[in-house]
Amino acid sequence: MRHVPSSNCEHPHHDRLLDEPDLFLMSNLPPAHTGLPVVVWISLRPDHCSGPCIWVSRGAKAVPAEMVTISIRPDIRVLHGELSETDLASLREWIRLNNDVLIAHWNGKIPSSKDAIAAIRPIPKTIRY
Repeated sequence: MRHVPSSNCEHPHHDRLLDEPDLFLMSNLPPAHTGLPVVVWISLRPDHCSGPCIWVSRGAKAVPAEMVTISIRPDIRVLHGELSETDLASLREWIRLNNDVLIAHWNGKIPSSKDAIAAIRPIPKTIRY
């Protein structure tokens, strides 16, 4: 997948911000917690973005410029970065399974990352890619 400009983000430096998410303000979910082949990063909604998204990296020691930004609503799609079709398919299943939690955390209805992480479910082994 390649970068697709997003209408969800209203900040004038949108591309730079997507390239460099603030890891200090994010919580990571390792593959053992999600059942995915990537690390998922979640956050409360940043001030500059209106549409909910998550970020993914290959490992817990992520380099912000190498992270992939994924829109989770209205469509699940890559906003910035590259992700294989197989990984994106797995991620779509996981997002659908956890959509309510991800949206509630993004909107601050689950303000604690600890509570959001506790509510996250891994994808079943039967649908892992």
